Amino acid sequence: MSRTREPLISLALYHAFKWSVVSPMLHGYFRGRIYGVENVPQSGPVVVVSNHASYFDPPIVSNCVRRPVAYMAKQELFEVPVLAQAIKLYGAYPVSRGSADRNAIRAALEYLQNGWAVGVFMEGTRTPDGRISDPKRGAALLAAKAKAPILPVCLWGSENILQKGSSLPRAVPLTVRIGDLIETPSSTNKEELEAVTQKCATVINQMHDLGR
Repeated sequence: MSRTREPLISLALYHAFKWSVVSPMLHGYFRGRIYGVENVPQSGPVVVVSNHASYFDPPIVSNCVRRPVAYMAKQELFEVPVLAQAIKLYGAYPVSRGSADRNAIRAALEYLQNGWAVGVFMEGTRTPDGRISDPKRGAALLAAKAKAPILPVCLWGSENILQKGSSLPRAVPLTVRIGDLIETPSSTNKEELEAVTQKCATVINQMHDLGR
């Protein structure tokens, strides 16, 4: 029988990390503004799609949607003692960079089938200005296979957190907007997946254009 919410250990880690680190930084240091929280389903599977411009984006998105979001993480992180166990418990799953990792796809589907939120960056990598210009169909395919709705999220300003050559985050203003749920694709037909993908990218870019 599939679960309808995240395991208690993951919820505990999520809340501990959220209230001790992420939330204070988001609201205090980054002066974060969050819009559209009422659009987030608090139980059941959902594919969270967003733009991506900073290493800080995954915990920020998870904080703003108020539930753990499982993200792919590069395989190398799972080879670091202690860190590997921590990110596994928090919901991260490994992906081999530069390859079509079927294990990562299976892991994402398993999380969705167990009622998790799974996060997907629509371009699969960071972009310099936070906008989406080349969205991939992976999120729509996951949603179709898991019969999960899609939640579009836009991060504005995160591309300015880290300057080239610096490891210290800058105190830049951040805004996160959460859009209306987008219906589950009815099939894995390429044309439908492409249409849903373009709709997600358009919605996110429109929210990005609203600025601060």
